[in-house]
Amino acid sequence: MDEADFRREMDDARHPVSVWANGPHYCYAPHSHPYKKFVFCVEGSIVFHTAGGDVALAAGERMALDPGVEHSATIGPGGVRCAEAHA
Repeated sequence: MDEADFRREMDDARHPVSVWANGPHYCYAPHSHPYKKFVFCVEGSIVFHTAGGDVALAAGERMALDPGVEHSATIGPGGVRCAEAHA
């Protein structure tokens, strides 16, 4: 899968896609969302930390977080660019 495939899938499901990026080693504090979140790693790497364990994403990989799941994240050494959608 690539970014275009992810965008087509999310567009077909009527889930708007946005793109964000961060530099190396940036850390997101624990938080949650009231919606299901879909994340596709376009470039670089990121590790999401949840009570159920860590989920590492590299370019071309994706994950989904259910509503209300508390998570934090750590950006890899080369930074990251992700496409994201929510339902």
